[in-house]
Amino acid sequence: MIRRVEMGRSGWLGGAGWVVVVAAMLLGLGTAPVVGQTGQGASTESETPKPMAADADPAFEVVTIKLSDPNASGQGFQISGRYVRVKNKTVNDMISWTYGIHEKQIVGGPAWFTTDRYEINGVPDVADEPNMTQFRSMIRKVLADRFGLKVHSEKRELSVYALTIAKGGPKLNKSGSTANDLRNQTDDPNGMEMEFNNDSMADFALFIMQYVLDKPVIDQTGLMGRWDFVLKWTPNELEVADTNAVPGLFTAIQEQLGLKLVSTKAPVDVLVVDHVERPSAN
Repeated sequence: MIRRVEMGRSGWLGGAGWVVVVAAMLLGLGTAPVVGQTGQGASTESETPKPMAADADPAFEVVTIKLSDPNASGQGFQISGRYVRVKNKTVNDMISWTYGIHEKQIVGGPAWFTTDRYEINGVPDVADEPNMTQFRSMIRKVLADRFGLKVHSEKRELSVYALTIAKGGPKLNKSGSTANDLRNQTDDPNGMEMEFNNDSMADFALFIMQYVLDKPVIDQTGLMGRWDFVLKWTPNELEVADTNAVPGLFTAIQEQLGLKLVSTKAPVDVLVVDHVERPSAN
């Protein structure tokens, strides 16, 4: 089964600067409604939305926030034309995604902060389709406006993984793509395969930090620019018993990419939650 992972529309998002486009049926998410079918900013499923101006800094023009159904399945962040949606996410999840940090880099917050799950639906106050940077900015604003979120940044020493160059050097190809962070994911009974196109090492470190690993990842490769590569791994390294099986992530990164994850301690940025409250009424 192949999942298309790209900067695009009607997709469930993850990480900073890239979109994970996953078929809604796989996650039990359903189809996002079409917003504004008539009038200014109208869109239909047959139309291709125009990208929002790159220098625009949108907020929500219309937004609803409610607690998720406890029995809801699937979760994520979605853009579909002017329609944007957060499904079944905690405030902790939203901070992690919008600020591009691991949940262990978030300090403080009440108990409900990591347990209450929310649905956020709305449209921006600027015409056309926002990009990922603009969507993250919208979520930061709604967290401040409706959840009363106030944070400050500090440096603290945490347990991290350092992404470094393995002996023998990197096995990566310089990207010739003009599309940012285009990815294709193939699920296989024998492992997970992800094709990364036009990714920086910071992008790759963010991906494995937010979606695979249990602590922050810092890029210490020194590799500049953007790269194309394929990584195939077994998600649960403990399940790799057959010597011919796809390796676990740590081994795969070293053998296939010429990179290495090293467990260490390092000073990293953390966000300290000074104030947060359950959202104001719609």
